[in-house]
Amino acid sequence: MAEEKEPVENSPSSDGPSSDQEMSVWEHLEELRWTVVRAVIGIVVGMIICAVFFDQIINVVITLPTSQTNPPMKLMNTEVYGQLSVWMQIVLWGGVVISFPYTIVQIWKFISPGLKDKEKKYVRQISFFTVFSFLCGMAFAYWVMLPMVLDFAMGFVIGTVQNIIEVHKYLSVFLEIILLSGIVFELPLVAYFLGRIGFLTPIFMRKYRRHAIVALLAIAAVLSPGGNPLLQLILFAPLWALFEISILTTALASRQRRRAEALAMS
Repeated sequence: MAEEKEPVENSPSSDGPSSDQEMSVWEHLEELRWTVVRAVIGIVVGMIICAVFFDQIINVVITLPTSQTNPPMKLMNTEVYGQLSVWMQIVLWGGVVISFPYTIVQIWKFISPGLKDKEKKYVRQISFFTVFSFLCGMAFAYWVMLPMVLDFAMGFVIGTVQNIIEVHKYLSVFLEIILLSGIVFELPLVAYFLGRIGFLTPIFMRKYRRHAIVALLAIAAVLSPGGNPLLQLILFAPLWALFEISILTTALASRQRRRAEALAMS
């Protein structure tokens, strides 16, 4: 008689984590806790770096645009602990920016166990483009948007009134423009991944293009001082370009998703 064969257990699919690798809720929370701890440590290290090189940061990066306006912008402090507050803000936000690449890596390391094997190989590319887009946004804001905003602000003079800017107000404008631009430059990347999971489609984005244009005009108005229409349109142009690029990345993601679904069904 032929020997009975023992039933062969189904091997875990290569598209996802095996059952013995699945983590419990408490293990997920523990991993999340350590992800947050590592991110905070990265920010603290970045803050220490900013504190050590504070003079170079304040002179070469933060206040350099004020010397390039016409006329040159003058900063003043009117609070007892105002300069200490400025020092703390620069060190804190500088630490966040410096540690941003490390923070992104930690976030994707936390997310990657829940991804399929085919998706995990894209984590490095995702991390790279996330950081790259953010840095491109900050560079565009620093070298293009910020000089235009400051030149307009300093060139607008009423009678004999002099423009002497409070340092806190300048720092607020500086951080608002730089950080908001970095976030906005993530729009094409976010649109791609929303399209990849089927949450966003190019048809939907084209349908609501007019609504998006109104929203982008509002953002440009917030970034442009005094409601200057010309400056608002200049700031609106790159935002609109990013939206149109987002439509293209969403279309690309949708095609890739349909192709993947077709291969899975064949």
